[in-house]
Amino acid sequence: MQRHGLPGAHATAQIHRVPTQMGCVVAVILLVEDEEQVRVLAESFLQTAGHSTLSAGSIEQALALLGSPEPIDLLFIDLNLKGESEAGLSLAVQAAEIRPELKVLYTSGQAVTDGMSALFVKNSAFLPKPYTIEQLGTMLSLKFDLRSSAKPHAGDGDDRTKQH
Repeated sequence: MQRHGLPGAHATAQIHRVPTQMGCVVAVILLVEDEEQVRVLAESFLQTAGHSTLSAGSIEQALALLGSPEPIDLLFIDLNLKGESEAGLSLAVQAAEIRPELKVLYTSGQAVTDGMSALFVKNSAFLPKPYTIEQLGTMLSLKFDLRSSAKPHAGDGDDRTKQH
């Protein structure tokens, strides 16, 4: 794992690269989560699925990564950052302006109102917290066509044809 100091960011962001395996789609996912334990767990889920991750604990870190030449396929963002219930929405709008083709997966432990979902950027979806690795994998596969490179184990609940 590499740690990179980013211009304009007060802390370091993390970049973890997973080698691409033949025949598998491995995405680069920017994870934005201000709660460190949740961020580490989500990053572990994504890496287990074979994705490369960039991890940011703040809006500033995320914007620095989005403005960098790093490839990013998907923004996985908590709606509530630093106690601001719509900070994730605002960041996603800025991200879509910087990278118009960016896909966005929102997450939150709180209910999402119709008014909030109307503000979601195009190419986006919502995954409620708490979620399992299987639910995350299913969402990435069904909504964004980002399939895991990890081989499912018997009985792990990874049924890609079942919608949640």
